[in-house]
Amino acid sequence: MTSPFVRRRRLATELRTLREEKGMTAGRLSQLLHQSRMKVSRLENAHIRPDLAEIMKILDLLGVTGDKWNEVVRIARDAAERGWWDSFGDAMGPRQRLYADLESGASLVQEYNQTAIPGVLQTPEFTWALVELDRHDGPIRYVPERMAQARLQRQRTVFHPDGPHYEVVLDECVMRRLTVCPAVLRAQLRHLVDTVSAEARFTVRLLPIDARITAGLLPRSSFALYTFPDPEDPKMAVVDTATADLVHTDPGEVARFEGHYDRLLQASLSPADSLSSLGKLADRLADEEGAER
Repeated sequence: MTSPFVRRRRLATELRTLREEKGMTAGRLSQLLHQSRMKVSRLENAHIRPDLAEIMKILDLLGVTGDKWNEVVRIARDAAERGWWDSFGDAMGPRQRLYADLESGASLVQEYNQTAIPGVLQTPEFTWALVELDRHDGPIRYVPERMAQARLQRQRTVFHPDGPHYEVVLDECVMRRLTVCPAVLRAQLRHLVDTVSAEARFTVRLLPIDARITAGLLPRSSFALYTFPDPEDPKMAVVDTATADLVHTDPGEVARFEGHYDRLLQASLSPADSLSSLGKLADRLADEEGAER
């Protein structure tokens, strides 16, 4: 399906542009619609799911006809769609809802992760280990059981034959610094190696701790780049921060993260060497676990 989130942002841009071309203020449009100024603002900033009848009324008020009318209505119809993640509500967490939405329509996902194994490659045991670590940072904003169920659904969706190609640059510091039970981490690493080896659409590149990243500053956080099959849907960079994910669609801002990603790729091991290194780390954890018994 097409990502409703992506289409809501595209619809917002279309509505704002059409209104400005008409020379009409948002306040005046809200009066003609008999809606609040806040309602129009939220539509033009992609903060709400559109009502199709309301969108058609806006187009009529702006004098939009013909092919343009059909195009905007089609975008609005996609923007109003609901995905499987909507049945989970906020119980799965706002971040994961965003990822699920974007993955549903992406043709390519390119991710740099410096904090954890990507969710679509996690074992249930590793997911629960992260939940326990998350509790130490204060109240959590999701229901762990529902979040874990949603993560499994994300994995089924991404691994479906129609799912996106998925590239990951995984920072070695995740395996070295994340306080997860060695047995859980070992099983997670073996799962990652086996899964990626069996799926041609997935690639993992390991960024060694001693890697030198040249020709630019270091990335300040984890991020992901999303490419969509429709060239009219802009490429997005989603940046992980301590409290929320920041979505960038401005071409200049996205290009900055594309540059980061390209430099990270150059500093990373090859796909084959990456899987080999991750497998050796899993073996080493098994040996250490055996020596402690």
